[in-house]
Amino acid sequence: MQNYLVQAADASLGWSFYWPLLGMLLLIILGVRIWAVVGLGSLTMLITTEVLPPTLLGEALFDGVDSFALIAVPLFILTGDVLVRTGLSNKLLDVAEATMGWQRAGLGTSTVLGCGFFACISGSDAADAAAIGRITIDRLVEKGYPKAYACALVAAGSCTGVLIPPSISYIIIGLILGISASTLFLAAAVPGVLILLSVMITNFIVNRIQGYEDSRAGFSLKHWLRACYEGRFALLIPFIILGGIYSGIFTPTESAAVAVVTTLIIGFAQKTITISDIPKMLETSAKVNGVIVPIIAMSLPLAQTLAALQVPQVFVHSMTSLTENRYLIMLIMVAILMIAGCVMETTPNIVILAPILLPLAQEIGMNEIHFCILMITSLGIGFITPPLGLNLFVVSGVTGTPVMAISRYAVIFVISMLAVVMLLMYVPAISTWLL
Repeated sequence: MQNYLVQAADASLGWSFYWPLLGMLLLIILGVRIWAVVGLGSLTMLITTEVLPPTLLGEALFDGVDSFALIAVPLFILTGDVLVRTGLSNKLLDVAEATMGWQRAGLGTSTVLGCGFFACISGSDAADAAAIGRITIDRLVEKGYPKAYACALVAAGSCTGVLIPPSISYIIIGLILGISASTLFLAAAVPGVLILLSVMITNFIVNRIQGYEDSRAGFSLKHWLRACYEGRFALLIPFIILGGIYSGIFTPTESAAVAVVTTLIIGFAQKTITISDIPKMLETSAKVNGVIVPIIAMSLPLAQTLAALQVPQVFVHSMTSLTENRYLIMLIMVAILMIAGCVMETTPNIVILAPILLPLAQEIGMNEIHFCILMITSLGIGFITPPLGLNLFVVSGVTGTPVMAISRYAVIFVISMLAVVMLLMYVPAISTWLL
């Protein structure tokens, strides 16, 4: 019966399917907004294939965003924005510098650790890159780092924004595949830290070779304790978010709401923000959310159309016919995800590719949690890989440094992060042992 379904699906994937697909690729090349590309592609494919009624589009648009889990996305973004406006992000960096600043590559390593701290709050790599970049890049240049390298370091460290919980990407993939975001957050903790360590170690090695920075100040427990005390309110936020989720007290959405209220209370108590700042912060959060939500809404009818055409089954059949070696298939999957991450943002990649690749992953014996971790980590490398390289463009916009100059220095970080992806691929227990 399964073979019949695959053969029937394969026969139905004629030009009525491929023409809309080619049209979508052309629109992406022309620079049309992703949500519009996906929406037009979905509608065209529904009309040409006649596999489902076109009226599905209107219903699916509502169903795609009618989710309690999605409320967490703007709330985490808003928490990160409040953190920056209140100056609490500076306190996090002070703690990071007090913790790691005694090393020879102290400021560079502290910058990466600061990216990790901020990732525990905002869940967004772009917000991470913008916030940390404004604070640290000039200081890194003063220490002796080339400006383009400093930008690449911040861009690489900020990739943890989608890799360390609470990550918006894990919320979205959990929503698409029907997996608890809390479970994914727990599974992503160790892989996210490994990516963070890979960037730190790479910077340490490069610094030893090039001699950019030579921080000889010894570690001071007194200074570290003072930095932790002064940054106690900033450290409280990730403790509330992650502690509440992992302990089961809060859902991710509830923890995001509590984090927003807590940061606002701290800001008002310290008089670092006023009532007049709230509309600006809400506007910023709405703009970022306005980029993500339409993509999710438009992608759902496309995913349903692909499922009705049995595209995932056809893809599984094609791949397993090519080779039965599970590790080779995983390598192909990682290659597909990295290429996709280079040319398109994470959200559309998740909602389009996850339903197609998950059946293949399950066919070769991959756990669905392991698949999600491997997918998000592979896509995360795309944030520092041209031609899209979202983080590269963010730090370029902050500093005025040409993107290609930053890209040249980012290559070494891509290699180190890819090594972690290979480790995650061959050792599934890294993604699942906490569960």
